[in-house]
Amino acid sequence: RTLCQIARKNRIMLAKGGYMKENTVITALLLATYLLICPAAAKKDKDIPKHAPKYIIVMISDGCGYNHLTAAQTYEYGRTFGPVYAQFPVKYGMSTFAAGGSYDPNFTWTSFDNVKQNATDSAAAATALSTGIKTYNGAIGVDLNKKPVMNVIERCEQLGMATGVVTSVQFSHATPAGFVAHNSSRNNYAQIAQEIINASAVDCIMGCGHPYYNTDGNFTTRPGTFKYVGGQTTWDALVAGTAGADADGDSIDDPWMLIQSRAEFQALADGNTPKRVCGVPQVYRTLQQERSGNDHADPYVVPLTETVPTLEEMTNAALNVLDEDPEGFFLMVEGGAVDWASHNNQSGRMIEEQADFNKAVEAVINWIKKNSNWGETLLIVTADHETGYLTGPDSGDTPTGPVWNDLVNNGRGVLPGFEWHSGSHTNSLVPFYAKGRGARLFKKATAGDDPVRGTYVDNTSVANVIFQLLE
Repeated sequence: RTLCQIARKNRIMLAKGGYMKENTVITALLLATYLLICPAAAKKDKDIPKHAPKYIIVMISDGCGYNHLTAAQTYEYGRTFGPVYAQFPVKYGMSTFAAGGSYDPNFTWTSFDNVKQNATDSAAAATALSTGIKTYNGAIGVDLNKKPVMNVIERCEQLGMATGVVTSVQFSHATPAGFVAHNSSRNNYAQIAQEIINASAVDCIMGCGHPYYNTDGNFTTRPGTFKYVGGQTTWDALVAGTAGADADGDSIDDPWMLIQSRAEFQALADGNTPKRVCGVPQVYRTLQQERSGNDHADPYVVPLTETVPTLEEMTNAALNVLDEDPEGFFLMVEGGAVDWASHNNQSGRMIEEQADFNKAVEAVINWIKKNSNWGETLLIVTADHETGYLTGPDSGDTPTGPVWNDLVNNGRGVLPGFEWHSGSHTNSLVPFYAKGRGARLFKKATAGDDPVRGTYVDNTSVANVIFQLLE
């Protein structure tokens, strides 16, 4: 699989007249290897296994722990039993540690601060979720030796399925990158964006990073950095409609159609769609979390930026783009700024971001009901790690032992009572929910039992179950 990935990249770069740093003999051998053993080389293999879901959708609320869900649900509805997906038939905890770490249920609950150890970052977590392999923090789609590893999107592309990623932060950020790209460091934004735009076969990319708009969605005559969109040359090619390599194996480049305005995202939710879409909202790094004003105010006290799409609108647009493919599709949707708000202990904005993510999940469920069914669709809703160590009030170590109090329900539309204990990630279990075709396989993938959260799976099981379904 690794040879397939490297050779495929070289094939595309050679076809585009790109300069290869690798020895030309090695490049030629890789190209030959790719054409011989990789199903998607010259023509996609459309022999999809009969037991495979036609539609696979993975939704990730970055940084969301159990108490984040409770806080958002309490604020929105005045109740604490969770969002609609909490009623899915498959529901576990999920461990998230990176390579070299571990999760010990007994150790975790013996001291209040124990979960601050062995925490993953989003890059290693996304790589585990998308490839089934643990790696080091900061790694994007590579193993401990920094070698590329096949991800589930690449496997779906081999089978002729459409693929896409949607996020409320930059599309070159850790989680979306971990499902598409391969890089030794998550901080190489320009390289990652270039790979996504110019070397991947993904059909739909949507995420922030617009160089000509600020955090409030206002146009600026002094453009910001172009690194999140692959550099100015890549951005100019996107605007010109010339960016994009061969996505379907016919040796003909498949350029992206760039959309930017909220109206364009909304319009794309219905009707005919182009072959490939790159959606970059007119805002800098996040849809809403970084907007100006009192960033520690209660939810929605600072008005939302109306010129950028919601995650729900972006998700609806992506679904309409991808469902044109008769072979089915794979879609990853990330609520990326739940994590950002949690890093800053922004209670109000965390709830805003989680509520936006929940609406995106509801949009997917509505799409399934209208256009598909649970017999041919697999929907997974989870997180990559917990951020902020969110608990109920007055939690912590006491002379008689650690205490974890529940959040206080102050009623609908009122900020619930809770407190933060960290500005970073923790090694806590996160919620995991699944429904639809193949979801029962997670029962066989359980990793252990936690005295508080119950049975849990590991994040590597997400990719491993999907790979199993696609064998």
